[in-house]
Amino acid sequence: MMLSIVCPIYNEVRYIKGCIESIVAQDYPKDSLEVLFVDGMSLDGTRDVVQQFMSLYPFIKLLDNPKKITPTALNIGVTAAKGSIIFRLDAHAIYPNNYFSILVKYLEELRADNVGGICRTLPVNNTNVCVAIACALSSPFGMGNSYFRIGIKDVKKVDTVPFGCFRKEVFDKVGLFDEELIRNQDDEFNGRIIKEGGCIYLIPEVIIDYYARDSIKKVIKMFYQYGLFKPLVNIKLRKPTTIRQFFPVLFVIGLIVGGVFSIFTSLVYIYILVVSLYWCLAFYFALSNIRKIKRLGGVMLLPFIFFMIHVSYGWGYLVGIFKVIFKSYTFFRDVSFFGQ
Repeated sequence: MMLSIVCPIYNEVRYIKGCIESIVAQDYPKDSLEVLFVDGMSLDGTRDVVQQFMSLYPFIKLLDNPKKITPTALNIGVTAAKGSIIFRLDAHAIYPNNYFSILVKYLEELRADNVGGICRTLPVNNTNVCVAIACALSSPFGMGNSYFRIGIKDVKKVDTVPFGCFRKEVFDKVGLFDEELIRNQDDEFNGRIIKEGGCIYLIPEVIIDYYARDSIKKVIKMFYQYGLFKPLVNIKLRKPTTIRQFFPVLFVIGLIVGGVFSIFTSLVYIYILVVSLYWCLAFYFALSNIRKIKRLGGVMLLPFIFFMIHVSYGWGYLVGIFKVIFKSYTFFRDVSFFGQ
């Protein structure tokens, strides 16, 4: 069975070699494989690394993405794909050598439309900040019930998976990725699959090593953009994809509205109590990860990172609601490329 691997890239010189090495180490027959790297015109040497591997492995190809946005890259790859099954990969990840074979097996056995694995989030380096960020992105307090981030024990039907394995006919049925969604295009696409009666499964035996962002600033930007595009996804699907998406925005509204009302009323003590409860929970979950982080500095950073994730997502969501209401869609298209 022919597989087409589609991987959007842009200035990924730090990660691309490890990603490609994990791809060429796959146990799937190489004569039934094509790997399409779709590049947003990288300037950091990413293209050179891909071209070096192309000279060694003829199934690796490099396609151009002048628009520099992820959904366009995905659509370029899907349109060019020759395989009956399409994988959507990310250059920030390292894949187990049975990734393709195991997911194809489950795709067939479950008669699914998309299957994917668990993300094991790793720090880019061993600093307190990077270790704390990686921990926050795999914590139930930070991520809620995002199962592919926090993990599960059994195969589970879910609303989305990372780096999925799709039947090609799914794209004929529901269309390509929405190029208006610079973020959350996977969520919206998977939402269309479910809306059309399709099934998506998370496979816990498949573990992907995913490298988190290397600074708090980048994490804030990422989650702000996740929140920013979520209302547009809901409008397009005509329903919310998950319940957990509303908690950060309600938290931000509570901080703002509660803060204002507490100044002019006797509710100030309730406000302080609720905010204190949040920080108590944040510190509790931080301390519960002390064995994982193994350093006090990283543990002390965790509550702050939790807070910034929740606030940046919630604030982005509020701005996204405003943009949807006033139909400011051009703003969404101005947000920088996914890989930056």
